[in-house]
Amino acid sequence: MRAASPSGEAELTDPWVALEPGADPIERVRVLRHAHEAFTEAGTVERPVRSVVADSWRRSARAGVGPDGTASVELTDGDLGSYRAEHPLARVMPLVRELMGTFAADGEHLLAVCDAQGRMLWVEGHPATLRRADRMNFVPGARWAESAVGTNAPGTAVAVDRPVQVFAAEHFIRRVQPWTCAAAPVHDPRTGRVLGAVDITGGDGLAHPHSLGFVQAVARAAESQLALLTPLETAAADTLDLTALGRDEAHLVVDGRRIRLSRRHSEIVVLLARHPEGLTGDELLCALYEDESVTPVTLRAELARLRRLLGPALLGSRPYRLMVPVESDVAVVERRLETGAVTGAATAYSGPLLPGSQAPAVVRLRQRLADGLRTALIARRDPDLLADWAHAPWGEDDLDVWRALAAVRPTAAARARLRELESELAAPPGWARQPTRPTPH
Repeated sequence: MRAASPSGEAELTDPWVALEPGADPIERVRVLRHAHEAFTEAGTVERPVRSVVADSWRRSARAGVGPDGTASVELTDGDLGSYRAEHPLARVMPLVRELMGTFAADGEHLLAVCDAQGRMLWVEGHPATLRRADRMNFVPGARWAESAVGTNAPGTAVAVDRPVQVFAAEHFIRRVQPWTCAAAPVHDPRTGRVLGAVDITGGDGLAHPHSLGFVQAVARAAESQLALLTPLETAAADTLDLTALGRDEAHLVVDGRRIRLSRRHSEIVVLLARHPEGLTGDELLCALYEDESVTPVTLRAELARLRRLLGPALLGSRPYRLMVPVESDVAVVERRLETGAVTGAATAYSGPLLPGSQAPAVVRLRQRLADGLRTALIARRDPDLLADWAHAPWGEDDLDVWRALAAVRPTAAARARLRELESELAAPPGWARQPTRPTPH
């Protein structure tokens, strides 16, 4: 059932579906164009813009995306070919083509697959539709991240990590507004990390709820195929796989099982992974607790619970240590930085290490990793890498990165944000910055 809004507009019962069956797409487009103009001119969101779209418009505006912008092509020719060949989603492209190819060709649609940064890896489908898409750079190698081109299904799907449908004037950039698309993220079946998204792009007919369910089913099939193609031995008793970046509760793959650790257990496993030789009880106590009144009994109780969770064969004592090697996303970023692979390190960095943790040793490690990566990004002076960091939640107030970005890509938005940060730095204590642009609501 559809509920009526105070203005008499019918509201969607599922906020992730763009257009319910029976709705007039022409009328909806008219209303959305008016709402889009109101937002770009005054920063206000009007009905009946869905909350997922309104939130995306706000993120797009904060990222400095302009409504008349266009996507940039980052990877071409050999670089694109080698990057695609090494990407995990290359292994499931035959399945994606089998499930989506005929539907795309017969319906004059496109199937597309992007990576976790919103870069298009494959765009295939009806020849005439491909030619139209080429005119807006919806092509392999182009960057369709939300922070680069605003609201769009594949870019927004990887940004919010869930299936999403974007209809017509819900797109932030005007030249994309004749299109409708639906996309769903694809995850690594072992770690849960977002690898990219599968997308179907075409005309208004794709605003039907079935297209959203379709791409979600394809994404789940791709994840199942990846699980079958990845031998369990690679993540079984020989190695533990730890994911701790960008999340307060780490994930640990043990014997093919993915375990979500508590916050304290996450801190313990991260620290033990850093010290394969083991840590004494006193060393762990100092590493985990700022409060010196915490007793060894408290720590032993936490370790006993962790041992029951992992199994006695995996957690040793005297000293406390993990009994098998650990592969972690933290180590991946560090290795890539050490070898100068800055782009690879930035790609693997999905956020600060256990961002909510106050454990002293975790705080030090979190800061050291972030500082090492941001220093490398500033030295590299790659505008896209700098923009990714600056527009991420952890980089919005990073003055040094914004200075570097404004130097290599001096857009009006970058210069304005830099002025804001520099004025905040120069302001006296207790000074509250007033907004310099309309505040969306």
